[in-house]
Amino acid sequence: MNLGIYVQVPFCQTKCTYCNFHTGVFAKSLYEPYVDAICRELADRGALHRTAGLVCPDSPKSGHGFRPADESAHPTRPLARQGACEDAWSSAVVDTVYIGGGTPSLLDSAEIARILDRLRAEFTCRFEEVTLEADPETISAEKAAAWFAAGVNRISMGVQSFNDTELAAAGRAHRRADVFNASRLLREAGFAKISFDLIAGLPHQTAASWADSLEHLLRLRPEHASVYLMEIDEGSRLGREVLTGGSRYSASALPDDDAMASFYESGCARLAAEGYEHYEISNWGLPGFRSRHNLKYWRREPYLGIGAGAHSYDGRERWANAHDPAAYVAAIKKGVSPAEQREVVTPQQALEEELFLGLRQLEGIDLARIEKQYNAGLRSRVEALRQAGLVEFDGTRLRLSPARLTVANEVFVELLG
Repeated sequence: MNLGIYVQVPFCQTKCTYCNFHTGVFAKSLYEPYVDAICRELADRGALHRTAGLVCPDSPKSGHGFRPADESAHPTRPLARQGACEDAWSSAVVDTVYIGGGTPSLLDSAEIARILDRLRAEFTCRFEEVTLEADPETISAEKAAAWFAAGVNRISMGVQSFNDTELAAAGRAHRRADVFNASRLLREAGFAKISFDLIAGLPHQTAASWADSLEHLLRLRPEHASVYLMEIDEGSRLGREVLTGGSRYSASALPDDDAMASFYESGCARLAAEGYEHYEISNWGLPGFRSRHNLKYWRREPYLGIGAGAHSYDGRERWANAHDPAAYVAAIKKGVSPAEQREVVTPQQALEEELFLGLRQLEGIDLARIEKQYNAGLRSRVEALRQAGLVEFDGTRLRLSPARLTVANEVFVELLG
């Protein structure tokens, strides 16, 4: 059995205007203690993994490592699977690692190496993919070479746009020239797997500027690309200004839904024309370069989250660590479990996840398998959606219609009734 490990590094040098993630600008004095805490959590989770399988660190079943912050708050049933499945978990091999954030590339390269070294020491590892998220302005020749030497073999770069006006409005610290420079440095260091993120719907974005960003991306030809539609979250700086009629970020500066849909569709066409395979609503890869780690999320495969705010899933239950990095570090230092939330995934939740995550993938889902596994009758709803042109069904696999990917959420709601 294979296992993916996600390591969260929540540090940023600036907070993007559209961002409402649990990340932020923190004092650099927190960086080293935070990495110390990550390594401690990896050591304790590795010990649990070897003896009890994949279990929540505050489970009474664990028998060592962290103690629960409030022992009365947790049931005695562990998060590990039972019987033979525990043996499978304890012998699982880590094949993908994703160090995300935040901006993990803000850390010293030696800290990235220390995290990976600790991971290798605590788990059985046969890495197929080790991804590091990096912002263009943080990439230097020295860092790129050190990351590659440490075992990172894939870089996910937060480009978002190649238009400097859009980047400034989004609160990004880099500019277009930084992306070209960073790409060159990464290639010179030996990286053969690079992914770019773009956002459709940034403030001041136009059809012309979007097309220009696409062409710049294709000129650099990363092996993978992600295109996300802008979401205005009321908790973000951009969202608050738009909702309150602020002077800096007015609603008139934002492309409307029709424009964003047009940007997305043109992106689909251009990427396909250049040989990129569209395999998930927001993701494209050249043949052989799909994101192995992220596929685990979409396929509901097991993953272990390390760090502040990181989530874990064992195939049946989920848990999440404390979001605040200082609180996370303090808990680890005290030997207290950093896990704050845990839940058993109910059959209904599992069905919803199978449909939602499965239909995000362009290959779709095996409808008969899902109906049988969850005792769910979905055919009448599927037929109604098919007649409306929202889905395609060949008798076996159900998938979203290519022309309806931008209204995927509405399709999910209708399918679930």
